[in-house]
Amino acid sequence: MDLYVEILASTIRYTVPLILACLAGLWSERSGIVDIGLEGKMLFAAFIAASASAVYGSAWIGLILGILASICLALVHGYAAINQRGNQVVSGVGINFLAAGLAIVLGNEWFREGGRTPALSGAQRFMPLSLPDLADVPVIGALVKIFLAHSILTYVAFALVPLTAWALSRTRFGLRLRAVGENPHAVDTAGISVAKLRYMAVIIAGTLCGIAGAFISTSLSSSFVRDITAGMGFMALAALIFANWRAWPALGACLLFGFLQASGTFLQGKHVLGFAIPVQFINMLPYLMTVVLLAGFIGKSIPPKASGLPYVKDR
Repeated sequence: MDLYVEILASTIRYTVPLILACLAGLWSERSGIVDIGLEGKMLFAAFIAASASAVYGSAWIGLILGILASICLALVHGYAAINQRGNQVVSGVGINFLAAGLAIVLGNEWFREGGRTPALSGAQRFMPLSLPDLADVPVIGALVKIFLAHSILTYVAFALVPLTAWALSRTRFGLRLRAVGENPHAVDTAGISVAKLRYMAVIIAGTLCGIAGAFISTSLSSSFVRDITAGMGFMALAALIFANWRAWPALGACLLFGFLQASGTFLQGKHVLGFAIPVQFINMLPYLMTVVLLAGFIGKSIPPKASGLPYVKDR
């Protein structure tokens, strides 16, 4: 029983960066900007957040600076895609390479620990909320451990799902943003700035990736290490495609990926039907599911019509 509780609690923790990155991609791609750089923005935000938390002794300062770092990379991508009308996929891949290399170079220069940041503790991390000790109470103790023993960023991430669904479908800004992703010429004809809306979407995506990166290095882990995001940005993209660019189905897909990651962590060294489960097989499950989802649903999913297409104003 305790194993199942631990797996379910870990599922929620692993889902947090996935759903934040997935929502970031949702905002960006609904406006017509393809964002392959989710991984890079999360990675660089994780590095800056952990570095700032170690230096200033506050996870909140780390979070703010991590968000700002992610927004800076998002604006670089926005400038290339919106102003320069560049290839959005190439720009996103460039962001990934830039973030991966820059984090290691700066980490070596600042801390001399091979790209790692110092270990974080206390106020330098987002720790689980303090709750009464109910572990020995039947059922209630398990529910508390699964749903309530998490940091504040966990609840922020899950609260953003209904907020995003509502904003994109019920607010004027959300409807205009979706219109830009479908028919930017019509939006421009109505006197609404296409570039402004797309930049706002890019900034929102950068903010969400910043929160995701800060969570990874200051809550899910206790420091930054090389490639700490481990492909979560690409899993989030797969979840977004599987969810057909909708918020609630995206949550379900991210929970599936989170469950696979949590199961892999706790099943290492375990035996099933008398056979030891190879560690390599367990570690590959989330990535295998990514391939399966993309292979099975990429042809059935319908992206925004203007997704990936630079907007050229009619003269």
